[in-house]
Amino acid sequence: MFGRTFNLFDLFGFRVQIDVTWLFLALLVTWSLAVGFFPALYPGLGQSTYLSMAIVGMIGLAASLVLHEAAHALVARAYGLPIKYITLFIFGGVAQLEREPETPKSEFLMAIAGPLMSLALAGAFWFGWVAGEGAGFPVGLNGVLHYLFVINLLLGGFNMIPAFPLDGGRALRAALWGWRGDLLWATRVAATTGNVFGLALIGFGIVRALYGDIVGGVWMFLIGMFVRAAARGSYMEVITHRLLDEVPVTRFLHEPAVPVPADTSLDDFVHAYVYDTHADFYPVVEGERLVGGLNAKALSRVPKRRWRELSVGDVMTPLAKQPVLPPSADVGAALTAMRKSGAEHVMVAEGERLHGVVAMSELQRYLSFKLEVEQSG
Repeated sequence: MFGRTFNLFDLFGFRVQIDVTWLFLALLVTWSLAVGFFPALYPGLGQSTYLSMAIVGMIGLAASLVLHEAAHALVARAYGLPIKYITLFIFGGVAQLEREPETPKSEFLMAIAGPLMSLALAGAFWFGWVAGEGAGFPVGLNGVLHYLFVINLLLGGFNMIPAFPLDGGRALRAALWGWRGDLLWATRVAATTGNVFGLALIGFGIVRALYGDIVGGVWMFLIGMFVRAAARGSYMEVITHRLLDEVPVTRFLHEPAVPVPADTSLDDFVHAYVYDTHADFYPVVEGERLVGGLNAKALSRVPKRRWRELSVGDVMTPLAKQPVLPPSADVGAALTAMRKSGAEHVMVAEGERLHGVVAMSELQRYLSFKLEVEQSG
C-alpha cells in the first residue's frame, strides 16, 4: 500500500510514520488554505499571515489525523489486535492492522473510535474558536481554530458514511456480521456500498472538473478510485483468509528443497545448483543448520569476475531477515509473511532445521483455483 516511509515519533507505544505521498497532500492543503479558505473568511490580512495560518492549520490537520488513527489503534490493542504503525499518506491516515478483528463487537468499537475522536476534537476546537472570538484572540489564531473545528467535523462525518473501507463501512460490516454471523457475506455487502460510493465520488469529481473546479474534481476522482480499490482489496483479503486459513503450509513444500552449503563458491553454486535444478530460491545451510537464503536473481548484482572468490554465505540474506514459518503454520500465514517482507518465497523450518520452501506463485495458483471453484458454486 505504501512506498517509502519515514519514522516521526512514538505515540502510546505506536510508531507514527509518514509516507512520501503525504508531502503532496500537505502542499495541497497549505496552498488551498493560504489562497482560498483563510482569505475568504478573514479578508484584509497579509499574504505572509495567510501562509503562517495555513502552515499551522496543516500541522493541526496532521495531528488530528494521528489522533483519529490512535483512537482506532488503542481500541484494537485493547482487543489484542497488533498495530505497529500509524501512517500518514496521500489520502489521510491509517492504523495498520496485522490481522482482522475477530468479533463483530471489536470491529464495531474500533471502527467508531476514530470518528468519535474527530468529533471530540471538533468540539474542543469549536469551544476554543468561540471562546477566542469573545476573548479577543488574534485573528490568525481564531482562524486556525475555526479551520480545525471544520476539518475535524468533516473528518468525523465523512468517515461515518457507511461505505467500506471508511469507518462507517466497517461499522456496517460489524453490524451485519453480528446479525448474520457470516463475515464473508457482511464484507461483500459492505464492500458493495464502498464500490457504489467510490463510483459516486468519481462521477461527482468529473462533474466538478467540467464546471471549472479542476483541483477539487481531480481530488474527488482520486479519492473515489482509492475507495473502490480498497473496498475490493479488503473483500479479496477476507476471501483469501477464508480459503487459505487452516490449510497447512507443508502441503506446498518443494520436494525436495535444495539447500546449498554456505561455503560454496558462487561459481560452483551456478554450475552445480542453478544450471542443474533451475530453482529461483535456495536455502543456505552450515552442516544441517539453516543460516539464510539466496535468490538466484541476486547473482546479477555480483560481477562475474568475483564468482570464484565470493561464497554463497557472502551474498545470502541471513536467516534473521528471511520470512520463516514453523511447519504448523497455515497458508494464510505464509501469504501474510511474504506480503509483509516483499519476498516471493518463505522457508519452513523448525528452529534451524529446514523442512522446505514455499513459493508465492504456487500459493497464487492454488488460490485462483479455489476462487474459481467457490464462485462457480
